[in-house]
Amino acid sequence: MKWEEARELFPDQFLLVSILDYHYEGEKKIVDEVAPIRRIKDEGANTEFFKAKEGTMVYHTGNSDFVIHIRRGPLMKVRRI
Repeated sequence: MKWEEARELFPDQFLLVSILDYHYEGEKKIVDEVAPIRRIKDEGANTEFFKAKEGTMVYHTGNSDFVIHIRRGPLMKVRRI
C-alpha cells in the first residue's frame, strides 16, 4: 500500500513496515509503498527501530513523507594514538 494509505489506516502511531518500493532523490531514499507488519507502542519504538531486520523499518505515521537520509562514508572517525 502507498504510504499515504498507511497513514490513514494507522493515524499518529509508530508502525513496523516492510519496504516494498522506493526511489532516490539525491541523498534521500523516498519510500513509496509499504506493507504494515504491526503497530509499535511509543515506549518500544526505539528498541524496535534497532531490532528491525533488513528491508523493514519503524516509522511514525505523523510524517507526511517516508524519507530515509543516506549517509555516505564513516559516521565517526577515530584517531589512534
